[in-house]
Amino acid sequence: MTRTALITGITGQDGGYLADLLLEKGYIVHGMMRPTSQLHGCRIGELQRADAGLAERIHLHNAELTDSTSLANLLDKTDPDEVYHLAGQSHIQISFDLPEYTGETTALGTLRLLEAIRRRGKPVRFYQAATSELFGEPEEAPQSERTPLRPINPYAAAKLYAFSVVGAYRRAYGLHASNGILFNHESPYRGSNYVTRKIARAAVYIADGRENELHLGNLDARRDWGFAGDYVRAMYLIAQAEKPDDYVVATGESHSVREFCELAFGRVGLDYGRYVRVDPEFLRPIDITETRGDASKARRELGWEPQVRFEELVAMMVDAEADRLRAECDAALERLRSR
Repeated sequence: MTRTALITGITGQDGGYLADLLLEKGYIVHGMMRPTSQLHGCRIGELQRADAGLAERIHLHNAELTDSTSLANLLDKTDPDEVYHLAGQSHIQISFDLPEYTGETTALGTLRLLEAIRRRGKPVRFYQAATSELFGEPEEAPQSERTPLRPINPYAAAKLYAFSVVGAYRRAYGLHASNGILFNHESPYRGSNYVTRKIARAAVYIADGRENELHLGNLDARRDWGFAGDYVRAMYLIAQAEKPDDYVVATGESHSVREFCELAFGRVGLDYGRYVRVDPEFLRPIDITETRGDASKARRELGWEPQVRFEELVAMMVDAEADRLRAECDAALERLRSR
């Protein structure tokens, strides 16, 4: 029997990789997107362009996390067996600029979706994308499911509400509702306002002579960085587990922004130190020094393992930016020839 999945935030990095995975497993996939979202430049848009037959198995719908009626209508229309909730305002700096909006979408949006599922009364497996930002500046490393949650930015505070309400609905109503506490995960489809994508793109553009330098914030901040494709496998496994629960998903290694710069610029034959500048404008009001996760529970209970190493991830992102630049140049030449 063909299963049906609904992915909120399908136009984001994780949504595209997750849709790809579920399609490979034979699912009918529905995706929720805001009316203002664009398919250009995102993975799900590329999947559709690459295979016209996907239109029969993937369906996009407009809805808003701030609108309970649209969420209820979406569930009625799609009738999912599984819901993967990835949507919400997820950029830390933006959460300082727009804290109320972040709370409305990331925190209360999760509540509205859970309440819509509860009111329908049909069994649904629900996955919620939590974050390592929940731990704040932790007193222990690595961080596991037992580490105290102490958010230090508006995004993480909103995610703590979402994390907690998932647990509350699981216990109060018996929903199969789980959290994946995902540490930083990247890919060539990471949003352009994230530091890893900024670094990869700048390395390629500087090597090509299109830019001169890159301005960043704290180069010594350390993060547990993994590959988004590996992490969506964990999402799927969490949703398939016999009992709902919360799981840390991480590589167990941490690397600094400086290391990311060194590898990215080295990939194009440059010394990052000649081009990267620390700019106070990009320093956060409060920043976390280091995150490093302990995913032994996911390894033990779900059989999950990360497959892409940090060095491979950086190379993948830089190579993808180089491919994009070549494609832009080829398109520009083709336009000139056609005049």
